[in-house]
Amino acid sequence: MIEQDTVKLLRECDAGIKMGVSSIEEVLQYTKDANLRQSLTESRDAHMQLKEEIRNILHDYHDMGKNPNPLAKGMSWMKTNVMLGLRDSDRTVADLITDGCNMGVKSLSRYLNQYEAASEHSKDIAKRLIRLEEDLCEEARQYL
Repeated sequence: MIEQDTVKLLRECDAGIKMGVSSIEEVLQYTKDANLRQSLTESRDAHMQLKEEIRNILHDYHDMGKNPNPLAKGMSWMKTNVMLGLRDSDRTVADLITDGCNMGVKSLSRYLNQYEAASEHSKDIAKRLIRLEEDLCEEARQYL
């Protein structure tokens, strides 16, 4: 049970990171403020480092990870492009990022509770990812 829950939790973290990185990259081109751009870039890089750690662990379990739900990814892309098309501003970028981070924290917290038999190491990774999302959300709030 531990191995199964560990893999499932890490797969959800992997999908969440892919979704988060994609969202950050979509809004970076619209970001005007240098500090906001730096926060987004640093968060993206931290997500990518965590993604690599997850990939290595999943590889040990002979698992290829998980991609985000295509419907959720498509809806996110559409919302991002519509909102930025209507108002291309750092406020809009911050709004999109805080919404995405909040959804990520909510989903990851649910998975942490759902896969309670997962290894402590995988739970720690999920908690670190939640912290990354919370930190980025806090950074972005000042631009709302």
